[in-house]
Amino acid sequence: MSYDPSPSYPVPPHHTYSTPPHHAHPAPPPNSSPSYATYPWQPEPSEPARQRQPRRAALGHHSDLRLLRGAYRWQRRVATFTALGYFMLFLLLSAFAPSFMTRTVSGGLSMGLLLGLLQVPVTGLAIALYEYTAQHTVDPIADRIREQADLDARREATR
Repeated sequence: MSYDPSPSYPVPPHHTYSTPPHHAHPAPPPNSSPSYATYPWQPEPSEPARQRQPRRAALGHHSDLRLLRGAYRWQRRVATFTALGYFMLFLLLSAFAPSFMTRTVSGGLSMGLLLGLLQVPVTGLAIALYEYTAQHTVDPIADRIREQADLDARREATR
């Protein structure tokens, strides 16, 4: 019968011999230092210096950063979905409506070619939307956070 060392069998087997003395206490690792002074002239270890806690919380709140992240996320989504949404529409029409895409608009210009050429102005529209949302939503929040950080830095310098 063998001994199962798993926690499901907590009782160790009964042996008649004891552990040899050289295995009773393992030696500490070679790079460890003792917890006591090894020499009498060694100074006592000092406690680490405590840092002063600020008297009041800084003006920049986590909610402002959350607002900034949300505004920036919305800005990226609007620009990305504008450009990629139009491109996906173009691809879906090319794959599932070939008769619509081959229809002639005027002269030798097909609907597919016209929609492909319209990709350039739609990309420009996506860039314009990105700039607009940056100026009207993201930049004001970032400016407010920057002003609060400057105010906090000036307050900290006067202490």
